[in-house]
Amino acid sequence: MKNFKYIVFATLAIALFSMAAMAQGAGAADNESTVSAAKALGAGLGFGLVAGLAGIGQGLVGSRAAEGAARNPGASGSVMTLMIIGLAMIESLVLFALLVVFVKL
Repeated sequence: MKNFKYIVFATLAIALFSMAAMAQGAGAADNESTVSAAKALGAGLGFGLVAGLAGIGQGLVGSRAAEGAARNPGASGSVMTLMIIGLAMIESLVLFALLVVFVKL
C-alpha cells in the first residue's frame, strides 16, 4: 500500500508539472522574459547556496583550527597558517561563483 501511494503521488506530480510546461505561450517576448527571470532566480538561489555552504565551511575550518591549537599549543603557528590557506581557498571559490553569476546575468 505504501508503494502504491508513492506511485500515485509521483504520477500526480508529473501530470501537474506537464500542464505548466505545456501552458507556455507561443510569443517570443514571453519566452525571453521567462528565460531571463529563470536566469535571475537560478543565479540568486545558486549564489545563496554557495555563500551559505561556504560560511558553514569557514566556521568548521575555524573551529577545527582552534581545537587543534588547543590540543597542541606548540603547533599553533602551523595550524594557523594552514587555516588561513584553507579560508583563502574557500573564499576564492565563493568569489568564483560570484563571477559566474555576473557573467551569466
